[in-house]
Amino acid sequence: MGKLVVTEFVTLDGVAQAPGQPDEDRAGGFTHGGWQAPLLDHESGDAMFEQARGMDALLLGRRTYEIFAGYWPTAPAEIPFTGLLNRVPRYVASRTLHEPLDWAGSTLLGGDLEESVAALKDRHDTIHVIGSLDLVQSLLRLGVVDRLNLWLYPLTLGSGKRLFAQGTVPAAFRLAGAVTHAGGTLQLTYETAGVPTYGNLADQGS
Repeated sequence: MGKLVVTEFVTLDGVAQAPGQPDEDRAGGFTHGGWQAPLLDHESGDAMFEQARGMDALLLGRRTYEIFAGYWPTAPAEIPFTGLLNRVPRYVASRTLHEPLDWAGSTLLGGDLEESVAALKDRHDTIHVIGSLDLVQSLLRLGVVDRLNLWLYPLTLGSGKRLFAQGTVPAAFRLAGAVTHAGGTLQLTYETAGVPTYGNLADQGS
């Protein structure tokens, strides 16, 4: 069975909304769009591509699909992500979009999300999810995420959609990798590890 890998760009206070552009997502009156851009450097950009190039399918929520579909089909060929994102099969989880989708090679998921993801895992070795915060919340609640690629940036915003929002289910993760980039960005890889365990610190001293 294949793996479902979630990649998110997150501030220290957990905000993951609109990292790339000022007008990417102004939902909720968000005014900090494009916060990632000044902190992106060649080293971390190359690492992001290396991390992503192992995907053989991409799963997106509606909003992220529309952002990607508006840029990547005609993006400059010299950008490494251009060839990758236009080549891999893309699946979109949405109740409002209808086929045929504008971005050639994209397919709308139908029916139950858990069943659809299970079918994708049977079909593909490595399915990546990028952004798509509402979708990621659903995937986490279903327990179908296998790995989190978190890019943690050294700033706080105080408002905006958070990766682990209200309704996040308790889960345990194992740190599988950590890299510190020159600008202070942390590249963290976590694998799912079941549910949290609990204890009593008072017992540690006995």
